[in-house]
Order: sequence, then C-alpha cells, then structure tokens
Amino acid sequence: MKVMVVLVLAAAAGGAEPDWPQFRGPRRDGVSRETGLVKRWPDGGPKLLWRAKGLGEGFASVAVAAGRICTAGNVGSNTVITALDLDGRVLWRAVNGRAYKQGRLSGSRGSPTLDGDRVYHESPHGDVVCLNAKTGKPIWSLNILKRFRGRQITWALSESLLVDGNRLICCPGGPGAGMVALDKATGKTLWTCKELSDRAAYASPILVEHAGVRQIVTMMFSQAVGVEAHTGRLLWRFEHGNPRGTNVPTPIYHDGHVFIDSGAGTGGRLLRLSKAGRTFSAEQVWKTDQMDNHHGGIVLVDGLLYGSTHKKNPSKWVCLDVKTGRVMYVARGVGKGSVTCADGMLYTLSEKGRMALVPPGPKAPKIVSQFQIPEGGRGPVWAHPVVCGGRLYVRHGEFLYTYAIRAKR
Repeated sequence: MKVMVVLVLAAAAGGAEPDWPQFRGPRRDGVSRETGLVKRWPDGGPKLLWRAKGLGEGFASVAVAAGRICTAGNVGSNTVITALDLDGRVLWRAVNGRAYKQGRLSGSRGSPTLDGDRVYHESPHGDVVCLNAKTGKPIWSLNILKRFRGRQITWALSESLLVDGNRLICCPGGPGAGMVALDKATGKTLWTCKELSDRAAYASPILVEHAGVRQIVTMMFSQAVGVEAHTGRLLWRFEHGNPRGTNVPTPIYHDGHVFIDSGAGTGGRLLRLSKAGRTFSAEQVWKTDQMDNHHGGIVLVDGLLYGSTHKKNPSKWVCLDVKTGRVMYVARGVGKGSVTCADGMLYTLSEKGRMALVPPGPKAPKIVSQFQIPEGGRGPVWAHPVVCGGRLYVRHGEFLYTYAIRAKR
C-alpha cells in the first residue's frame, strides 16, 4: 500500500482552522461558509499546492478537520482509509475490510466522518470501523449487513456515516432495521427503527430539527423517511423510488420542507412536514421532472436549487425556485457532475474532470473560470469537490489534487 505525495508548493492553510468534517460539509448541505476566496481563476486554473497519489481507487470525497484530511479507496485487496496532513504527507493508513471490485465502478463509496479524536467509515461491504484519528488504530468494528440482516444493493453501500451526539447513524436495510443508531464509543446498538424494513439506498442521512423534534432524514431504496433521533421511532415516510433503485442525492431541508431528488427520469419533489400531537406527516408541495439528479448532489442557495441532471435534460444544469418548483434555467455548463457552493460561487465539477466557477442566480450563467484536472485517475470523476481552509480539494481515483483559492490580502 504505497502512497506517494508530490509536493508542488508546501503551504499551510491560513485563517481559521479548516473544518469540513463529513460528506457535504458541517451541515451536510454542500455549502461552505468560507469567505475571502478568489472570484476568478488564472488561465489553466488556480495554483496546485500538492498532489497525493496512491490513495486507492474509488469515489470517496475528503473530510478535513483538526489538521488532517481523510479519504478512502481500494488499495490492493483492501478498503483503506488514509489520513494526510495539510501539506499532503501521509499520517497513517488503516484497513476497513475487503475492497469492492466491480470493473470500472470498483472502489470506495462513502467518505470518512471526523468527530473529535475519532474517524468513522463504512465500506461498500458494510464494514463499519471506528479509528483513533491521531494514529489510525482501530477502536471497534462491526459489519452492519451481518448484525442487522441487511441486504446488499446493486452498486454496494455508499452512505457516509452521520454522528449525532453519542449516536452513529447508518442504514443497513435489514428487516425492522432499515436505519439503526450505534453507540459511537463502543459500536453497541442503541436503537433500530422497527417500523422501517426498506432496503438501503445510496444517499447519506441528514439531521433536521422540526417542530421541536430532532430527526434523521434520508432516502431509502423506495422512499424518503424521517426517524426520531433519540428513539428510532419512524415519524414519516413518503414513497419515492425509481426503476433502478438509485436514490442517491442527499435530501435538503429548508424551512419545514424537504427536497428529494432522484435520477433515471424520476425527478424531484418538495415535501412539507407537518405535526399533529405526536404524529408527523409529509405531503407533496410540488414535483418536477426537469431536474433528476443522478449522484452529483444539489445545493440550495438564496432560495434556489442547483444541480445537474440525468435523463430529462442529459448533461445539463438546472436551477429551480425552491418554493414553487419553477424552472429558472436549464444550461449546459460543464456537463453532468457534482457541485459545492462557497463564498457566493458554485464550484461545478463534471464527471469528465472539468472544474468550473459559476455565479449563482436565476438567469442562465456564464462560466467565470474553468480548468481540466490532470489526467491520471481512472474512471469517472464522481467524488464531490470540497472547499475548505482556502483550498479546493478534488479527488479522482487514487489521486487528490489540492488548489489554493484564497484571495491575496
């Protein structure tokens, strides 16, 4: 498991301590709260600070916190978690079960989650591990498919684990155990959602506080669900499946509503959450087939939803009004891909490795800057870009590229 780091320019991140501890950031919404970033890149893209090679094949993004960067990938026959410092030097590596092999789709799926002095990760085969964040030494591990009689899905488990207080949330998709909470310190089962037996999907759960109740919201194989965080009680469910069973995008919560979306021509829906006594419900406000996001994710910025599409508008980018579902624009952009927002700009990354800086807004935008990431990684570029600590992190296959994007002072 050899990991090589090529240092182009060693530079520590300035300003506040970088913090992107989990998939899609601190709030799992794909939106960074950083400021002071450049609004236009030089020709050829921003300065490449360093490139790490040998991180393993796969589609996991990165988590950044407490001076370390974590990601995961196939290295030989194993799923391997790698921790780097902010200059790209390897701190440690740890195995989390066997590698997932499926031709061009081989490799890691879920991203690691950093929580204080621990790292959590779920492999495509359902191996969940808790590691010491400083050393990479295992603290506990288990397989959620075996413990909860979970059913593997077509392209393997892909969720990024969610920490809520002392709970570690995951979705094994077992009978009476569609979603479960583990004690994050020991791996002991705290609760199982007994009313939920749907198979897992490829989405990652989020935390929602609505009507005074803390709940976990996620997509299962054929439905969206909300589960009470401290008890595991199913609060609501809403049927939303597609022909391929590929519910991938992370739901978005906003002002008592949840937006869900799915590729394969299924499209998206805005759901309104309601509470009467102890009973919750979710009803559809609007539905659209104009945006059917495959797996690149969607962001909500100033009342507008942005994401690329799969079937209805192939390889296009769509902007919707979150209140009405009205289509504000359909634009070509860089092509089908993933998105992150930071400092008033959209960072869009095509699955062919084209990175672009796009201003948000209701009118079809012009790309401000763009560049092609270096060749080297195999397969499509599916890992979501990360903006953290004045840097842009782009993962492709066994490579991680780190660019400087902080404006000069």
